[in-house]
Amino acid sequence: MTTTVRPPRSVSTRRTASSRKRQRADATTRATRKTTRTKTHTTAGGRALARMVGFLALGLTLFGLVMVLSATSVSGVYLEQSLLFQFSRQALWAVVGGFVFLLASRIDYRKLQRLGPLSVLVSTVLLIAVLIPGVGSNINGSSRWLTIGPMTIQPAEFAKIALILFTADLLTRRAKKMDRADLTIRPVLVVLGLFSLLLLLQPKLGTVIVLAAVALTMLFIAGSRLDHLAIIATLGVLVAGVLAYSAEYRRARILAFLNPWDDPTGFGLQTIQSQVGIASGGFFGVGLGGARSKWGFLPHAHSDFIFAIVAEEIGLIGGVGLIMAFVLFGYLGIRVAINAPDRFGMLLAAGLTSWILFQAFLNIGMAIGQLPITGEPLPYVSAGGSSLVSSLAAAGLLSSIGRRAKV
Repeated sequence: MTTTVRPPRSVSTRRTASSRKRQRADATTRATRKTTRTKTHTTAGGRALARMVGFLALGLTLFGLVMVLSATSVSGVYLEQSLLFQFSRQALWAVVGGFVFLLASRIDYRKLQRLGPLSVLVSTVLLIAVLIPGVGSNINGSSRWLTIGPMTIQPAEFAKIALILFTADLLTRRAKKMDRADLTIRPVLVVLGLFSLLLLLQPKLGTVIVLAAVALTMLFIAGSRLDHLAIIATLGVLVAGVLAYSAEYRRARILAFLNPWDDPTGFGLQTIQSQVGIASGGFFGVGLGGARSKWGFLPHAHSDFIFAIVAEEIGLIGGVGLIMAFVLFGYLGIRVAINAPDRFGMLLAAGLTSWILFQAFLNIGMAIGQLPITGEPLPYVSAGGSSLVSSLAAAGLLSSIGRRAKV
């Protein structure tokens, strides 16, 4: 019997075999991770959560189109000789916003994390551009718009998204250094201060208040020290008070809020007429299209005071229903944040949700006379292209995070 003796494998041969085994193991690990990520991204709960956010944003947008048509039916005929003038513009922006929503909801939100500093830079350039004569458009004494061909945009609306992206990115990368205010709170305050300065030059104090509230909310959720945040919030309130009384028109708005009947035909007019319209609606409203406020009694009824038109035409039921829709939006946003697959998604969802909720709170509080007039639109409902597009972008990003949520 012949026995064949195989020569021993060389060291290089053994190393090659070992290398191949490691490569196969690494490939298996990558495939497993990819499969795990795929399963996480396509969970039924995540898809359902994303759909609910999308349907709610779509429903609010369609409702807003109806109310804008109703609120501008009189002024459109009188000023533009067209019943559908303002409605057609808002509908066009809704189409643009719809595409932005679809794009934002389909993109992997984690790819946006590195765009935080760039978005701040672009927003800063745009906020400076509106202040340059001949570049920015000055309307009613305010320089807040850029005209690009047939489109007019308001950079302040997109600065909100830029601040949220920047803050979420920074607080994610420095998660283990939240006790260091110089590395976490200070950079956020620098960006907030830069945006605030440029916005006050427009002037637009309402957006500054929204940005400050969102930034503090995100810092709180990220784990910043409460004593630091308390000091910042106190100083912020003091500065806001000084700014409110430093300009004559802002001081007049504050005094009109405290007692609008002291100036019923001036700064108190909008507050009084808004409350009259809401009271006239009663429980069931005067009927869709039947508001009397839009007949020149309530200035900016289609934008700043759209809630008064809703309450007058659909009544208390319509007003409460609209408020509950925003409460539902907040609930869905909180669920997205809690179940986000990573810290960046959690902070991004928290920032976007707090922005929409706080702005809705300001607008509705202003309409019912419980807050001073700030000029902030009601998200998804008020007329305004930049506001609608940016709000739909926020809903799209929430949907993107929600789709990947661990529900």
